[in-house]
Order: sequence, then structure tokens, then C-alpha cells
Amino acid sequence: MMRPHLLPAFVTLMVIATTGRPDEPKTEPGKPIARRVHYSGRVQGVGFRDTTAEIARGYAVTGWVKNLSDGRVELLVEGREDAVLKFLAAVRARWKRNIDREQIDERKPTGDYKSFTVKR
Repeated sequence: MMRPHLLPAFVTLMVIATTGRPDEPKTEPGKPIARRVHYSGRVQGVGFRDTTAEIARGYAVTGWVKNLSDGRVELLVEGREDAVLKFLAAVRARWKRNIDREQIDERKPTGDYKSFTVKR
């Protein structure tokens, strides 16, 4: 039985859990999505690509990550909404000290990728 003094906190947690972050695009749960992300900052020469590919192994996502000639890193990821968003959050958390800017663009998932790879 729920204790009355805990009800407001429980309701607040339920609202946060079911609505997500306000800045995230709204999509159907479990729907395949794709995101292209450009990271700026100290993201080259620090193991960003290999570590990001390692992080991807913990999620049901596919795609790639590569260095750009202008010093940024580009990432393309596809998968179910929850897996993609959790993967991107894990990358952000791991590299928060290195990332100065993160630009995320929605893409149409292609299903062309079988795994998550590092492009050399």
C-alpha cells in the first residue's frame, strides 16, 4: 500500500519516466530511429572512436563513427528509439569533459548497417 506522504514523489517520478526529456524528439516507443551526431571539442586523438564503438556493444544499435578533417567526430547510429537514446546518453556521459558541442540531426533509418564500426 502506498503511503500518502510518498505519493507526490511517486507521481513526479512516474511523470518523468513516462514523458522523457522535453528536448528529445517524440517518437513511438520501440520505433526504429536514426541520428547523425557531430561532436566538437577535444574529440580526436583521445580514443573517442574506439571507446564509442565499445560503448555501442552494450546496446542494440548499428552505425559508425569517424573523424572529420575539421577536428570534429561524426557518428551515425540506428536502432530502436530507447536503445539509440540510451547509447547517445552513454557516449555523452563518458565524453562530457571532451565534448564542447553536440549537434544531433534526425535521419531516416536505412537498416543498411549490421554492426557499429569505426571508419578509418
